[in-house]
Amino acid sequence: MQRQQRLGRLSLTRRLTLFFTVVVAAVVLGLGLLFLAETQRHFVVLDQIALEEKRQLIEEILGNASSASDAHSRLSDALGYHHDLYVLVKDAHQEIVFQSSDSELDVQRSKAIHTDTKGTFGVWRNHDSEFHTLSFQSLSGYSASALQVLIATDTKHHTEFLNRLRSSLAFYVASAIVACGLLSWLAARQGLAPLREMKSRAAVVSSQRLSERMPVGAVPVEMADLAQELNRMLDRLQEDFQRLTDFSSDLAHELRTPISNLLTQTQVVLATKRDAATYRDILASNAEEFQRLARMVSDMLFLAKTERGVDLPNKERFSARKEAQALLDFYEAVAEEKNIQLRLDGDGTIDGDRLMFRRALSNLLSNALRYTPDAGLITISIADAESVTSVTVENTGQDIDPKVLPRLFDRFYRVDPSRAHPDSDGSGLGLAITRAIAEAHSGSVMATSSQGRTCFILRFPLAT
Repeated sequence: MQRQQRLGRLSLTRRLTLFFTVVVAAVVLGLGLLFLAETQRHFVVLDQIALEEKRQLIEEILGNASSASDAHSRLSDALGYHHDLYVLVKDAHQEIVFQSSDSELDVQRSKAIHTDTKGTFGVWRNHDSEFHTLSFQSLSGYSASALQVLIATDTKHHTEFLNRLRSSLAFYVASAIVACGLLSWLAARQGLAPLREMKSRAAVVSSQRLSERMPVGAVPVEMADLAQELNRMLDRLQEDFQRLTDFSSDLAHELRTPISNLLTQTQVVLATKRDAATYRDILASNAEEFQRLARMVSDMLFLAKTERGVDLPNKERFSARKEAQALLDFYEAVAEEKNIQLRLDGDGTIDGDRLMFRRALSNLLSNALRYTPDAGLITISIADAESVTSVTVENTGQDIDPKVLPRLFDRFYRVDPSRAHPDSDGSGLGLAITRAIAEAHSGSVMATSSQGRTCFILRFPLAT
């Protein structure tokens, strides 16, 4: 566990350097061992070829010899100058016919050699020396019995060469590993430079500096996706932070008015002695302000819960026309007072929370009643189309500026902040709550306004 923790704390540069160094070491060592093995095998093949050539020479000499002494003389003349070649020839009675004068082979051990007509290649070790040997039988010109021949060549020069080669390869391998380790570190450090650049960019990101972005075009292709995702994340953070900042500012502005009213009225009342009727009027006015504050806090809590993606509390399938008709009956008295006509067309079903739907539609109706002039018309149209139920609230009246339409559903936003509506206790959260309810149902809401008609369209997908 501790070893894994130590490895886990290694930097990415060190990890890559270690990985490449180990790979290079394995490759170089493998090639070095392969080269040594092939070189050694090549020397064995060369010795086999040389021994076969000497075999042919010895067989030719023995075949032409007229006697044992003649054979000895001929072999001495032919092989005397080969200092690393050792030859031993015996007859059928194990008598030595010829033996190299400077032979270091164990003669007693050589009596146990196995010979045949094909020849046997082998390896002998005599004390600290190693020999490649070839033993075979050869016919002579002076005897009907076959002679036993042993040829051995000393591998001392091969061994010395291989030792020097091992030393050179060891030095080369060590140097190559060190050089590759340094180059791997340099390559990893240079390759990870874009990450360090991204780190430096991310380090300066703060609440006052959210516009910083990752350099997508200046990083390798493998890191471009990461940079793009980080930029998209920063875009979302900047958007959410800006929305939170605007919301905090708007909330402070909205709370300031009722709190200021409450404070002013209370200070005025406390300034001088009043009668009981005046105190009652002031307390009634304060109660209205408190109710407005309570509704605002309740609405804000509702918006906060919907933005966190809560499940619908009571999901069911219900008739949109039935709920719309109930709301029209509720607002009928207000409409008659302003001589506004209410109309309901179409029908459809909605899968969702009945009370939340009624609240969203109620916000749209109260908003329409607020801005519809006397003798105007408000129409609620319901339709099912392509697994979507749309509910449209349309009212006659003054057109809304197209530039304003995208902001209608922002919190605390009013089309005309300077316009006073004494008959309204709205806090600028109604349309924001309507949008939150639509999104909680996986739906949407939009607004259009032209030619004296303003439409708010709610869309609710049907469950499949």
